Formats: sequence, C-alpha cells, structure tokens
Amino acid sequence: MLLKDDDVTAFISLHQWPANKGHVLIVPNLHYENLYELPERYGAAIHRAARTMAFALKQAFNCAGISTRQHNEPAGNQDVWHYHLHVLPRFPDDNLYGCLPSLISTEERAEQARRIREALETLDEQ
Repeated sequence: MLLKDDDVTAFISLHQWPANKGHVLIVPNLHYENLYELPERYGAAIHRAARTMAFALKQAFNCAGISTRQHNEPAGNQDVWHYHLHVLPRFPDDNLYGCLPSLISTEERAEQARRIREALETLDEQ
C-alpha cells in the first residue's frame, strides 16, 4: 500500500507495461462498480490521491509525464468490476498503447513501492 485514508487506497498494480514501471491503482475503500455509481465526494478524494501519486512517480522514476485511465462497462474496456483509476508514469516513445501489460513479481512490486514511498516522504517534507 502506498497511500490510504478514510476514502481511498493507492497501491502498485500487479500488471505493468514494459516501459512504464510504477503503475499505480487508486480505489475507493467502499465498493462502487464504476463511475456511474461513484459518489462525487470519492471523485475528489481519488483526484487528490492521483495528483499525489503523479508527483511521487515523477520523482521516483524520473518520468517525462503521467497518464491516468479509467474504464466503464464492457464497451469501455472495463474488466474489473470495482471502480479504479490507473496512474501511469510516461516516457517518450514508451509504446503504452501498442503493447499489453503483464504480471510482475512480488519482489518487483515491492521495489517499486519502496521507491514511491521514499518519494512520498520527500514530498511530505517540502
């Protein structure tokens, strides 16, 4: 876990794109299937967490940018039936949309989480 408050939790995804290490998921702590069910107050909490994660990812992985993604319903490519927001570090020519993610090891997830937590601590000090 990278961040947790009363409303949301952020953690490293099990799935990573090859050139986008540090893929974070942000979820509401209560179950909401998709954006249509998500109360507005959770949207604000998720946005705050995404912004925090964006700053931490830039520091931890020296990425050139950040992308966020969120999917709803089968036609919108939703395949997990609990609302979640993807926060991805981006790099020039990273081919994010041209390849598929794959499972990463527990050790790799732990290392990515360590780097992000260190960045979060630095951000807290500023």
